[in-house]
Amino acid sequence: MTRLIPLLLVLLCLATPAFARQDAAPVRAEVGRFLATQTRSLSGEVSIQVGEFSADNQLAPCLQLEAFLPPNGRAWGRISVGVRCLAPVSWSAWVPADVRVKGPYVVTNGPLAAGQIVSPGDLRVESGELTAMAADLITDPTQAIGQAARISLGAGRPLAASHLRQQPAVMQGQPVKVVSGGAGFQVANDGVALSSAANGQAAQVRLSNGQVVRGIARSGGVVEITLP
Repeated sequence: MTRLIPLLLVLLCLATPAFARQDAAPVRAEVGRFLATQTRSLSGEVSIQVGEFSADNQLAPCLQLEAFLPPNGRAWGRISVGVRCLAPVSWSAWVPADVRVKGPYVVTNGPLAAGQIVSPGDLRVESGELTAMAADLITDPTQAIGQAARISLGAGRPLAASHLRQQPAVMQGQPVKVVSGGAGFQVANDGVALSSAANGQAAQVRLSNGQVVRGIARSGGVVEITLP
């Protein structure tokens, strides 16, 4: 009987198939394909590294994989990408990845004082790793020129949108021109701004007849009102 036990164990192992696991290669390939699609519109030099997916997983083999990002997720920096199985079974897992983007960004050419209006000479463009910097990093000098510094900034400081504020297009108490227009007509009236507003923001105006109207502030002391 003792001689039969090893033989029975061998036969049992042969009769029991090994547990099939999800191959790591197609999972990582799906993540790479997905991130390449997500970053296609990014300017600059993009590099993508897909992390490891354990070969010793307990997931059933999948024939149809789909990668996704969590809500409000972005293919930027160190992230986790979800992968779900659509057929023939249902499961989901997460794979680490690293998306790096190298490109131009704007830095201060010299010190900027709080409240100072940014001019072209105050800026220069450098190139570097964008994903390691602020999410609202400015990459085009035209996005900053004409705005005012919110805080004092030292020379060589990467410039972010949060460092700046728009100059008012109209100031409270300022005489403004109110331009009302619709399909095929335009009327201009004089008024006084009841609030300050940057270009593109809403502004209230009291017309010369005392009527209070609301429109969109434009540079040059103009408030636009679009009529039906």
